[in-house]
Amino acid sequence: MDWKAVARSEIGTSHQKQGIVCQDYGHYRIFDNVIVGAVADGAGSAKHSDNGSKLAVETVLKCFSDINEYPQKQDSQPLSKEEAQKLFAEIVNQVITELYNQADKEDYSVNDLACTLLVFVATPDWFAAMQIGDGFIVVRSQESEYKLLFQPDKGEFANETTFITSTNALEEMQVEVISQKQEFICASTDGLEKVAIRLSDWKPFPPFFKPLEEYLHESVNPKEDKYLTEFLNSERLNSRTDDDKTLLLCLFDRE
Repeated sequence: MDWKAVARSEIGTSHQKQGIVCQDYGHYRIFDNVIVGAVADGAGSAKHSDNGSKLAVETVLKCFSDINEYPQKQDSQPLSKEEAQKLFAEIVNQVITELYNQADKEDYSVNDLACTLLVFVATPDWFAAMQIGDGFIVVRSQESEYKLLFQPDKGEFANETTFITSTNALEEMQVEVISQKQEFICASTDGLEKVAIRLSDWKPFPPFFKPLEEYLHESVNPKEDKYLTEFLNSERLNSRTDDDKTLLLCLFDRE
């Protein structure tokens, strides 16, 4: 039994028309039977948010790499909500420090690196996650329905959300711990919200997630094939969303 995972980010059609680079980024690391993943969406109004989202995700993964004995030693014992809150707060503070260092180095405002951030750590026995800003994390345990972990933070006004560089980022951080293995995990930026989540009641749309889960089951090496890239760039999907799109998919492969 092991984790199977893949992460892809593709530019939105609106950014292509404006000559703007993809501002999303997502990646993961596997430590024995523990998987850590993160996705970030750079603020559209921030000049260097593509760099900010990539630096945020890479800093998260480095933090877990530096303490990889932590999940290995504790993989059978779920974190408490308080322990998860403390762990994620420490990681967020480290990300903020790295963003400030980058801004100082390049001589621009840290707000030019603004991005959302979603992070999770999953073991064969438990799952913990955090979210700052919009985007979504959907999970499914064995023989259960898809579950949206957090309602995306949409702020007070349209197209507004909390970024990791916001002064209230830690106060707005949502944290959840599930004392059960999650067979399927999907983390995404907000570009896919309208096609993956029913906004009327914030429920996952099963026809979106089921083919992705089946794809992971069937794919021998999802990191090498082009299925996800072709899906994210498909005309059908781009007709429903013009934003950048990121998918980070994980499957606990019992076979």
